Amino acid sequence: MKVAYVTFADPLGHDDERETALAAWLGAGIEGTPVRWDDPEVDWASFDAAVVRSAWDYIDRRDEFVAWAHRTGGVTRLLNPASVLEWNTDKTYLRDLGVPTVPTHWSDKDIPEWDEYVVKPAISAGARDTIRTADRAVAQAHATELVSQGRTVMVQPYLETVEHEGELSLLYFGGEFSHAVRRHPMLAGGPELDLNNRATLRDPDADQFEVAELVLSKVSENLLYARVDLVRMPDGEPVLIELELTEPYLFLRYELDAPGLFANALATMLRS
Repeated sequence: MKVAYVTFADPLGHDDERETALAAWLGAGIEGTPVRWDDPEVDWASFDAAVVRSAWDYIDRRDEFVAWAHRTGGVTRLLNPASVLEWNTDKTYLRDLGVPTVPTHWSDKDIPEWDEYVVKPAISAGARDTIRTADRAVAQAHATELVSQGRTVMVQPYLETVEHEGELSLLYFGGEFSHAVRRHPMLAGGPELDLNNRATLRDPDADQFEVAELVLSKVSENLLYARVDLVRMPDGEPVLIELELTEPYLFLRYELDAPGLFANALATMLRS
């Protein structure tokens, strides 16, 4: 089977999971080829499937990326599907998912009184255009600036629990749990480290598993990969901060069996 490993022009080599994934795919009888999603010369119909992995430059061109996904899904099997990618690349999906989430104010008007704020656009990645501030006026100004740019704004309380507990990311392949990592907070201050080196393998608690399974039950499409990012509220309740179904880092090197589980899930989907 020939499968496109969908990536982007990455001169700095940010995608350090590519070779691990491709080697595991080959072991499962899958020939993977790295291909830029925006390369106009690619014949997507020549592949048995295309797996979106590190298309990390789509943020500035989301409409173009979504259009590409629908075109590509029309000529080959796109994993995850184009409908999922379109829905998941705008965080307004959090409003209607029907699961416990971080409290979010979706406007630059009447911002609640919180001790500290996180303000960000609904379409973003890697904390881009995101601020953390204890000053309500600063939060208000940033929210208004985002809205003036035609963007949907998200205003959330900063959770101090993140500083000592971090975020928990649960990784699933083909609907089956693979592993989980504790990710250190990106907005907690301190030295800036590469995200790939800011996590440790962690066994989720029973209540975190319960929320993750609830979140995934809300998605009707078959998913090759999913990353469920959870945090705990001050009262200890685990809540969803983000459901990553588009181009999540999978922390493959943190769990010995993870690359093989990823490859086997792909092989199973290709046979179905």
